Amino acid sequence: MTKLSVNINKFATLRNSRGANNPDVVKAAVDAQLFGADGVTVHPRPDERHIRYEDVRQVKKIITTEFNIEGNCREQKFVDLVLETKPDQVTLVPDDLGQLTSDHGWDTIQHKDYLKEMIGRFQQAGIRVSIFVDPDVEMVEGAAATGTDRIELYTEGYARLFAEGRKEEAVAPYVKAAEKAKELGLGVNAGHDLDLHNLRFLKQHIPWLDEVSIGHALVCDAIYLGFENAVQLYKRQLQ
Repeated sequence: MTKLSVNINKFATLRNSRGANNPDVVKAAVDAQLFGADGVTVHPRPDERHIRYEDVRQVKKIITTEFNIEGNCREQKFVDLVLETKPDQVTLVPDDLGQLTSDHGWDTIQHKDYLKEMIGRFQQAGIRVSIFVDPDVEMVEGAAATGTDRIELYTEGYARLFAEGRKEEAVAPYVKAAEKAKELGLGVNAGHDLDLHNLRFLKQHIPWLDEVSIGHALVCDAIYLGFENAVQLYKRQLQ
């Protein structure tokens, strides 16, 4: 079964726009799991423009499903937070400072030694590690050499081509990358720009997906459809 992890960053973006605590990010995490999500994802950034570091601590206290923290391990504050809160999974993303949203995976060959060191630190703390990679077989092979437990396929390219009607072309490199990961014993996650239109097609072609992390599209759908309904609709795409 492919798990759905709901990224709650956008709830924090909305909250921060008014300065109070509406919507309540911790309640959003509780509701996500109440409505059927298999996990909750947060992605704190150094400027805390959406999820704040204290949010992560508070969510960790109440989470009963799987907890995934995404971020850049080049930031010592992020590393310290992960080691303090000990989520089920940490997803390492090579964001630049001030980057609007994640837009590329790790060069797992160039940064192999660095990643191996950081992955080892998290694993020693009992945290499963996933690293963000582009759908490139060479990068997947490089990921295996770092000792990571999983990869997360960066799916923006898939979503863009899918929206243009080029479905088979869109999914082909992801299937190859996922097959290589499976061959090498790596778990496979996926995320970025996945939505109710393109999720099922990806799942059908990579049925062994372990997890998808979805935030922006799901929260946008929740505005029109309701949060509980949106979670259930996304879960249905993964069946």
